[in-house]
Amino acid sequence: MLPTIAIVGRPNVGKSTLFNALTKTRDALVADQPGLTRDRKFGRGIVGGYCWLIDTGGLGEKSDAMLEHITQQAWLAIEEADSVLFLVDGRGGLTAADENLANELRKLETPIHLVINKAEGTPKEIISAEFYSLGLDKMHVISAAHQRGITDLMINVLEEFPNEEDSLPENDKSLKIAVLGRPNVGKSTLVNRLLGYDRVITFDQPGTTRDSIFIPFEQDGKTYTLIDTAGVRKRSKIHETVEKFSVIKALQAISVANIVIMLIDAKEGMTVQDTNLLGHILDSGRGLIIAVNKWDGLKHDHRERVKSNLDRKLHFIDFAKIHFISALHGSGVNKLLDTVNNVWLSANRKIHTPRLNVVLQDAVKAHSPPLRHGRRIKLRYINQAGTNPPLFIIHGNQVESLPNAYQRYLKNYFRDAFKLEGTPIRLDFKQGENPFAGRKNILTPHQQKKKQRLMKHVKK
Repeated sequence: MLPTIAIVGRPNVGKSTLFNALTKTRDALVADQPGLTRDRKFGRGIVGGYCWLIDTGGLGEKSDAMLEHITQQAWLAIEEADSVLFLVDGRGGLTAADENLANELRKLETPIHLVINKAEGTPKEIISAEFYSLGLDKMHVISAAHQRGITDLMINVLEEFPNEEDSLPENDKSLKIAVLGRPNVGKSTLVNRLLGYDRVITFDQPGTTRDSIFIPFEQDGKTYTLIDTAGVRKRSKIHETVEKFSVIKALQAISVANIVIMLIDAKEGMTVQDTNLLGHILDSGRGLIIAVNKWDGLKHDHRERVKSNLDRKLHFIDFAKIHFISALHGSGVNKLLDTVNNVWLSANRKIHTPRLNVVLQDAVKAHSPPLRHGRRIKLRYINQAGTNPPLFIIHGNQVESLPNAYQRYLKNYFRDAFKLEGTPIRLDFKQGENPFAGRKNILTPHQQKKKQRLMKHVKK
């Protein structure tokens, strides 16, 4: 089993930069701004050896309600870790916060490695001199931004653990579920409810989650990865550069996920921004579940208005399963994973070609394609070309003229016939080749004489 290494330190010392350098990714948000990282973020370290890495929020600053949550998440990471990288700022020098944090870390039985970051351009002996007073014998000098010294760092850290795996771990095959929505609709609360414990920070303040947090878990023998994303607001409402990157991370989570749970605030109903997010999800072809949150606090007449509003605005994605839930109190949440599994099975279902053609002919008999320039559009046969989402190729004549309304009819007919729940269906049409194309009809001598006689009556 791979060792787990936690990266801790006060704000803005370069923890996320080191995390990205060791994982060779850009998974963690990085900016010259303290307090950017809030939740624990996991990744696979591949520099100097293989391990699990945990990026944490800054410790040691003056406390407020939000910082208390960040501190709690960081200390949970330290408890989970087999070793700790205590990062300090070599350029800024030793601070009282560093000393206080070192005192707390020395109480642990976990191995502590003091890592002096931002050491570019300064001799190692000079930059490390004042940090000897912390009393930590395992000291390393690096530059995470320039990736100097990080390989030697990880080789020394991982020497403490048996080398059980000599190769990169297998690709993650868990079912990835992204929770998407506007700010403050309860995404992190829902993630914690599905996990059964407070894994990510929840706070009554929009924009609490800034990065996409990947959280693996197992239930009933199946492995999942929940992706808690930052809230996506209107572009005109986004002013901070950090928030712009958070929105990009949230939209990138759609492409990574297998299933998307779109969270809607029942008190506010369906908004224009919700519709825009649904458009991104539809374009990606991912399976979709709509969860209407904060349902338990509404009166009966308010609930009816919300349902009517959803029926009117969600007619273009009638395939999505809708759940009415309360992430805070847990009502309706227990059915979400069952629906996730059904949607995943539907998205990956493979249907035999004979069965497809029987259903296509039934659909044509029930409602024939319209005429085009006085000629009937003919749909001859169909085959499946892909899954997730299901892709069907229909061969026929004049299929390029098939109206969008009839294409929607075919999708709905296939969805009902094959019980495809929560997944979009894509249709591709191929025009049949004309067997007489390029072949010239040669006239017989008798036909040529007849043509000449008739041409005499043609007015020039």
